[in-house]
Amino acid sequence: MKSTISSKGQITVPAEIRERLGLTPGTPVVFEIQERGVLLTKGVAGEHPVDRVFGRIRLKATVDELLDEMRGPRAGR
Repeated sequence: MKSTISSKGQITVPAEIRERLGLTPGTPVVFEIQERGVLLTKGVAGEHPVDRVFGRIRLKATVDELLDEMRGPRAGR
């Protein structure tokens, strides 16, 4: 499928893609530059819930140590 960039830098996302991805007016999208071109993905509206708590948990040990404690030591340790 193809689209053309307007003089204002806008593109029209083909109807089939909008329908399959659930892209409605106001839906955020993310452009990611990759080696072979650009990847367009559906974004999330507003702040992601994980972003509000990221970095707030303070662990008393490393994740590996906690997993070993819960599951038992891994082979080779």
